[in-house]
Amino acid sequence: MKIEFKELNKKSEKELQTILSETRNHLRDLRFKVAQKQLKNIGEIKMAKKTIARILFLLNQRSAAPKPAAGEIKP
Repeated sequence: MKIEFKELNKKSEKELQTILSETRNHLRDLRFKVAQKQLKNIGEIKMAKKTIARILFLLNQRSAAPKPAAGEIKP
């Protein structure tokens, strides 16, 4: 479940939140499969963690972006 940064950057915050929750659930399922020795490709865990990190980075970046006040003019 690898999603590129370019694709994520095009999504809205609501879509990112949805993908984040789905990816976290997927990661949880992968961890259960590892514990039961059913998962063959351990690299999936790494990809899921990186996707979660990318989404969180984008969400934090967007929330920290300074928004101009109503009367301000952009230079």
